[in-house]
Amino acid sequence: MLKRIAVGEHLMLGGDNMDAALARRAEERHATGGHKLNATQWTQLVQASRTAKESLLSVTAPERHPIAVAGSGSRLIGATLSTELTRAEVEQLIVEGFFPASTADEQPRRAARMALQELGLPYAQDPAITRHLAAFLQKHAAASHAALARPGSHESGESAGSATPATLPLPRPDAILLNGGVFNSPRLAHRLVEVVSAWWPQSPRIPLLHHDSLDLAVARGAAAYGLVRRGLGRRIGGGAAQALYIGIRAEAENSSPRAVCVIPRGHDEGQTLDLTERPFTLMVGQPVQFPLFSTTADRLDRPGEIVEVTDTFHPLPPLHTLLRATHSKGSTVPVHLRSTLTELGTLELWCVSNVADERWRLEFDLRGAAARPGGTVTESMPASFGQVRELVDRVYGPAPRTVEPREVKKLGDTLEAALGPRDSWSVPLLRELWGTLFAGAKRRRRSDVHERVFYRFIGYGLRPGFGYPLDDWRCGQTFQLLTENVNFHGETAVWNEFWIMWRRIAGGLMAEQQQAVWRVLEPHLARRVPARMSKNAPRPKGIQPEGLDEMVRTAASLEHLEPPQKVVFGKWIVARLRSPGETATGPWAWALGRIGARVPLYGSGHRTVDPEQATEWLTLLLDLDWRAVDGGAFAAVQLARVTGDRTRDLDPELRVRTVAALTATKAPERWLRLVTEIVPLEADDQARALGDTLPVGLRLG
Repeated sequence: MLKRIAVGEHLMLGGDNMDAALARRAEERHATGGHKLNATQWTQLVQASRTAKESLLSVTAPERHPIAVAGSGSRLIGATLSTELTRAEVEQLIVEGFFPASTADEQPRRAARMALQELGLPYAQDPAITRHLAAFLQKHAAASHAALARPGSHESGESAGSATPATLPLPRPDAILLNGGVFNSPRLAHRLVEVVSAWWPQSPRIPLLHHDSLDLAVARGAAAYGLVRRGLGRRIGGGAAQALYIGIRAEAENSSPRAVCVIPRGHDEGQTLDLTERPFTLMVGQPVQFPLFSTTADRLDRPGEIVEVTDTFHPLPPLHTLLRATHSKGSTVPVHLRSTLTELGTLELWCVSNVADERWRLEFDLRGAAARPGGTVTESMPASFGQVRELVDRVYGPAPRTVEPREVKKLGDTLEAALGPRDSWSVPLLRELWGTLFAGAKRRRRSDVHERVFYRFIGYGLRPGFGYPLDDWRCGQTFQLLTENVNFHGETAVWNEFWIMWRRIAGGLMAEQQQAVWRVLEPHLARRVPARMSKNAPRPKGIQPEGLDEMVRTAASLEHLEPPQKVVFGKWIVARLRSPGETATGPWAWALGRIGARVPLYGSGHRTVDPEQATEWLTLLLDLDWRAVDGGAFAAVQLARVTGDRTRDLDPELRVRTVAALTATKAPERWLRLVTEIVPLEADDQARALGDTLPVGLRLG
């Protein structure tokens, strides 16, 4: 049986990136007229660049290879864009760019914007494959040396020597096996072997194993794995290169953190461990956290053994969840653990009840899990939070109390007196406040003031609806309020807070939940947004909501809506913006910029409106006087923002016009950069685009 020692992270780095880099070089040629190609032309250019790459890196490579891309005009032949790539520039860009002669102690670098980003996918920042290989060997040096030092290994003393600047000698591979069509080029295969072999200058060149079908390597591997699962073929085993531990609650406040070993080092995949001798108490019915740690240290802890978490342990992203009990009673359940390291690279952990026929399955993804600086920390609540619970319970608790409306109105001030300014409240504190308030959701109907204050702080405590563990569950609980509707529906102030709440948590609602909010809003927006309300417009049945401005902001925040729905809503707003006297104040420009934004705050790029529609809206904004249009300048930035994705970006000439308009209005420099460079939103602009402040320490992706 073959033994796997270590597995690296999956990097989106390979032939596609090389093709994109060559295509970018070809696009810069004078033959393209200096203009960026549209999405269709770009796809053609990438395919042509791939053909050129394979030709110019082959054994019998020519000196140059022509490239032609069909034009977008009606004169197909005459409009064809032609250029060429030479063998010298392809070798310089691909060989030196992707396979540079790096040293053994180099680490991947964080590069500036590259052609790799064209597809909008999470590619590796550094295209240098050789530096990624060196980093992989450095990271797994300890595990590799431990495996090679076992009886039966044939590591030479020279390969374990000190011919490398790394603190721990880099493990020298006995051979290299390649896969992937890019290595059909002998030039690239030989360059990779040369660079890696040079890390051990006193040793012979590392041999390259023969492979008769690089293009089919992955498919053949999948087929071989399927046969092994059925008892046929040779299995590749490896066992756990690291031991895994689940953190447990410390016995005393100042005691060292402890963890229980659930997977010892060297444990084989697929084998289940039943830790029946170590009972635990599991909390159910409320959010809980399972901290996860790993270590490659030379220690042999037994399954179920409780150990102290030292600096040799690496914290992995913990699992946050909420477990519900069907048969067990009470808030805690005695359980034991059952663990399995799956062949897919995940830790499967079962909490098995010791008193009922009930079990809970947890799964941790171990691949590419990055350690969190400073360890895994569960933030504690301030000492005054107990007082906060009493304050909220006084207003929304089950026991009827005589509370003056003035006291309900002042709940926010009372909370700030106990917790400090609300802008300083941390995310964990806000989520606890949400939970305390939501427990009294039914009591919001005691008065219109109760209802208004309830919606205000439910939305404030859960904003922006994501970014903290179990926010999806909290948003799911809050979503139930939509069908219950507003009780004091004659009060505009209550409606305003109701819609603000949905706008604040929209990012945490699933697509179908956002569709439900849209179905409530749509008939009323269709009647009231386009301009002055038409007397002949059909009046929707049922309760008539108030707070039009907040309704518009809420609808514009629903990024999971389908593009056709956004276009319909946008056309209503355009009609309003074109009406004299309707543009000075209000959410209209902001909403148009939000639904037509090139870069969603939380939604998918596939649900952005097409560039043609965004162009029409941006042109309208550019024709308006921004001094008379509230939020017009930033809305234009949202619509013109550059992404690097040709299916979303607007015409460069229109972006130039937008920059000129922004400059004329003395817009912030960072707004101009958003239109000309691929840069993230700064914190202030995130809040501006969101229409609300963000909790302390939380940033959108």
